[in-house]
Amino acid sequence: MPKLWNETIEEHRRAVRDAVLETTAALVAEQGLRGVTMSRIAEQSGIGRATLYKYFPDVESIMVAWHERQIAGHLDQLAALRDRPGTPGERLQAVLEAYAFIQQQRHGHGGEFSALMHRGDHVAHAEQHLRQFIRSLLVEGVEAGDVRDDVAPDELTGYCLHALAAAGGLTSKAAVRRLVVVTLSGLRPQD
Repeated sequence: MPKLWNETIEEHRRAVRDAVLETTAALVAEQGLRGVTMSRIAEQSGIGRATLYKYFPDVESIMVAWHERQIAGHLDQLAALRDRPGTPGERLQAVLEAYAFIQQQRHGHGGEFSALMHRGDHVAHAEQHLRQFIRSLLVEGVEAGDVRDDVAPDELTGYCLHALAAAGGLTSKAAVRRLVVVTLSGLRPQD
């Protein structure tokens, strides 16, 4: 019986935490970071302020936790594309396209919000993880003859990430796909 009780409590805590994260993200998107209070989050989440403070000390810590969850979801999405069946070239294209669309979605995150979200170890760790698995796809691509071998994989990884960061300024899916095609053309073996 205690195990069931513990599982129920943990499930409840996860549900409360998820509700707080989603509510806060929606409020910040609507009102801006400075326009959101802990009282408003508690009210909109359907929990008491005292309960909210047991989970998070302030709005910024909630948004950092939300961002960590977003990053983990993006990395999971990219890892699933990397690990699916297909040639190294097909998997590389799928990962780069998904990454470019993630960059495009980030476009609305500017100013104070972006400065808060993109500092800290969670972002640095995620970037390192992303670099490692794009690099591994590039190495597979070189071995399969899909990717040029005259440039070091680390340099090609940097090229991909920097080139696709430009997707943040693009407004259409077609433009993002064209950027991916141009990026991939720079990876092809030279004749």
